[in-house]
Amino acid sequence: MNKESYYNEIYKLYGPVTRARNCFLYTKKAKRLTDCFQENGRAILGWDGKNAFTVLKNTLCRAQVGSFTCEDSCRVGKALSSLFLSNRRVFYFSSKRDALQAGLTISAESTSFYIPWSNFSQSKSCMDTDCIVLCPPLPWTDTIYLLAVKEELINDKLNIKSTKLPFALEAAIARSIYNLIAALQEREEKDWFIYDTVLTRYFTRQGPYLIPKIPQEEYDDFILHCLKLGILFNPDWNEKSIVPFNADKGVFTCLKNSPFKYGENKKE
Repeated sequence: MNKESYYNEIYKLYGPVTRARNCFLYTKKAKRLTDCFQENGRAILGWDGKNAFTVLKNTLCRAQVGSFTCEDSCRVGKALSSLFLSNRRVFYFSSKRDALQAGLTISAESTSFYIPWSNFSQSKSCMDTDCIVLCPPLPWTDTIYLLAVKEELINDKLNIKSTKLPFALEAAIARSIYNLIAALQEREEKDWFIYDTVLTRYFTRQGPYLIPKIPQEEYDDFILHCLKLGILFNPDWNEKSIVPFNADKGVFTCLKNSPFKYGENKKE
């Protein structure tokens, strides 16, 4: 199921979303939804974005909204240099494919996609990788992908056809990356395994990420079953869902009490 169809199902059941906070969505019909989709990982730090949206608001209030230069250097590049422990230049793209293609053009043998809390992100290999593509850990950036290139690979002959972002959004993305750096030190296995008694019936968990065990042909039925219980999972079988950070353990009790049966003859 695609995201638009899934969001339409949420609307039909619960009406418009009137508020989002941390890993929860609140709807007009007074239903709180536990969000394990989290905008495919862009809301992994929480829907409120911590202080990133405050940075966005403050920048807008200063009317730094023109096409003029607002700072001598890029905040996002500095933030990514801190995240990857190496000097980086950042480029923006509107699709994952374009960002990866640009990275492969620069370094065909050393381009990777970054996923926080994955084996790659936990190792020193980030520092050694020439080009790293990532999604900003910030909601409202659904069509933005970042390419972090080692500074020493940038030269006048390099022709990267990237896009330009408004300065206010750049500032918010930079703050979200610093928030991610802090979260990487705070979140760990003890924050994710506490839900395993329910979730591992349906998913294989790798850190905070949930990979479906359910056959693809039954997955839509599963996510609609969970939606009626007030739990959102990633609607795309090929993508990962996310363990809700700091949510009460009881948020999955409804799924425990009303399990979804799958497999041959609807039995595991």
